[in-house]
Amino acid sequence: MKLKICPNDLKNGEMTMTRDELYELMEDGNLGYACVFKREDQGTHTDYMFKMTAENIANFIRKNAYTADKIIMTDMCDNLICESVFGGFLMNCPDQDLCREIIPHLAPIQMGEAEPKDIEVATREEMEQLWAEEEEAMMQAEFRML
Repeated sequence: MKLKICPNDLKNGEMTMTRDELYELMEDGNLGYACVFKREDQGTHTDYMFKMTAENIANFIRKNAYTADKIIMTDMCDNLICESVFGGFLMNCPDQDLCREIIPHLAPIQMGEAEPKDIEVATREEMEQLWAEEEEAMMQAEFRML
């Protein structure tokens, strides 16, 4: 599977992932939300979903470091994973063990010693569309069993 570009490279409303890629993204249960508050959008935000690994978090932060005022990352239950502000600085990371895992990935990128990697990212709309299609297929299957 090819790697997807990070959200700041996406065109507005562009669907970036196939159905199979969306399923693969959800595979390990480590999916989370990233709410990106852009500097020019004054209070509005865009939601993205990706696997919340330390490396992915670091790459996502760096790819959006200078276009976002704030990035808030949560798990699927809306528990805070971390928060980043303009410039790609971690401001809040309740899980200090995770913070210690993110920093070795983020610091070399911030210092120009490494380039941020592209990661697989889906928009919230893409995931919600997939879930709605699954729910409809399930209801149709149940209806046929009656």
